[in-house]
Amino acid sequence: MDIIDAIILGIIQGLTEFLPVSSSGHLELGKALLGDNSIPEESLLFTIILHFATALSTIVVFRKEVLEILNGLFQFRWNEESRFSLKIIISMIPAVFIGLFFEEQLEQLFGENIQLVGFMLLITALLLFLADRAKDTSKNVTYNNAFIIGVSQAIAMLPGISRSGSTISTSVLLGIDKTKAARFSFLMVVPLIFGSIAKEALYGKISYDAQQFTPLAIGFVAAFISGLLACTWMIKLVRNSKLTYFAIYCLIVGAIAIVYSFLSN
Repeated sequence: MDIIDAIILGIIQGLTEFLPVSSSGHLELGKALLGDNSIPEESLLFTIILHFATALSTIVVFRKEVLEILNGLFQFRWNEESRFSLKIIISMIPAVFIGLFFEEQLEQLFGENIQLVGFMLLITALLLFLADRAKDTSKNVTYNNAFIIGVSQAIAMLPGISRSGSTISTSVLLGIDKTKAARFSFLMVVPLIFGSIAKEALYGKISYDAQQFTPLAIGFVAAFISGLLACTWMIKLVRNSKLTYFAIYCLIVGAIAIVYSFLSN
């Protein structure tokens, strides 16, 4: 992978991690179009680095909330921060379950599977379209809601299903306040990303070569900066009910991907 490819894929990851258009799906499309021929271990390392960059950008954007949560937890009392943290943990259960017991099956769905990405983008478009038309959005996140949102996050492990799009759409359709929905959606993924990185490092599945340092570093910076911009922008878009534009985008890209997959066979 050369530097230009690393920059392009880094920007794709940074933007699409927060914008509801599926980061995994766009990375698969990007790799297919750029002709990424790296071996699975190298490709996995690059993907992990990019996700790590966007996790850090999330922490930077929500640094005030993160500090409040940490301060509340270190009081060792059953307070609002403790309840919020428990909801985050509950939301992680479905994705952790899928990651532990269906990892191999999930990995087989990746690898420039353009047709699958296309159909999943169509589902993302439908979710966004429905969410933008939700009227009663004034509730807080409950424990039951947290689990349901977590199920949406687990489903979004499929390439082409937007994680932010599915979790925010699910939250809004459950009647949760749009700003709180975006906040919960972005914060709930941070522990999963760090946990995934720790898991891969622990089991030695990450392969690294010194020649990879430059594209990895450049990809990290590109994903971090674009992630900061996209995260801030997405919060405003959700609050102002502008998700339909992304629904149209996912519909178009999904249709193009499906047509491309048939023509290329």
